[in-house]
Amino acid sequence: MKLKETPEYNGAALEQAAECLKVLAHPARIRIVQLLLRGRYTVGELAEDCGIPSNVASEHLRLMQRCGFFVSEREGRNVYYRIAEPHLNKIMDCIEGRFFEN
Repeated sequence: MKLKETPEYNGAALEQAAECLKVLAHPARIRIVQLLLRGRYTVGELAEDCGIPSNVASEHLRLMQRCGFFVSEREGRNVYYRIAEPHLNKIMDCIEGRFFEN
């Protein structure tokens, strides 16, 4: 049986993809992505919406920022986070279509 056209095997890329998907695999992180796809927010705003302490939200953001999902921008005393990875919207479309729509 002939396999359909697929990208060439790249073990390093598969490892990186698996690590970043593991990082997303947390309810608060999925919610943070949902929010940031619709605007930019501070840690405090994200923490409040998720019902978690700010230090916990900061840790979630740090992990996801390490995967390149977000960037932060300082404006005066506030630091705002926004999406840096353009493909996150496709991942969230899949998640929301499967788990959030009737």
